[in-house]
Amino acid sequence: MSKQVLAVVGSPRRNGNTHILVSKIAEGARAAGAAVDELFLGELTIRECDGCHACWKGKECSKNDDMREIYAKIIQSDAIIFGTPVYWYGPTALMKAFIDRLVYFNCPENRRKIKGLSAATAIPFEEEDLDTARGVVEFFQRSLAYLEIELLGQIIVPGVGEKGAIRHKPERLQEAHNLGRTLV
Repeated sequence: MSKQVLAVVGSPRRNGNTHILVSKIAEGARAAGAAVDELFLGELTIRECDGCHACWKGKECSKNDDMREIYAKIIQSDAIIFGTPVYWYGPTALMKAFIDRLVYFNCPENRRKIKGLSAATAIPFEEEDLDTARGVVEFFQRSLAYLEIELLGQIIVPGVGEKGAIRHKPERLQEAHNLGRTLV
């Protein structure tokens, strides 16, 4: 049975730098024999977590939105690719809402369903200074460690503000492809 990979695009733009970068990681995972399912957060309805803690008590999330189906996809996955551009030194609101809703896996009953998953992150951004992405990098490192998801790799690509600019960095796209192979 092939490995299952969930690719989560946290950019509101299809065919933008984040989507391209995540697609290259997914391509590498497919080349290594994985089945990949892609989610475009901008096309889904994911409401904010309001801290009701129903999930902490082992109950279904109180929000009746697309996350209910996504939880099952996460549980069925062996690895997750998280992609977000840097917006104001953090992840997009789409990605932040998605990660906030992973609190569902905070209770012991649900935690065991994801413990040991593998992950990779893709973080493109406009500025040239790598420090610009530090908040996003730390956000993923801390959040995934807390959830006991193993971050196997990350690709951080500065200097890609224009839509599709990442296509002019073939060495970084190859690096993304290689990361996908490593993820599987």
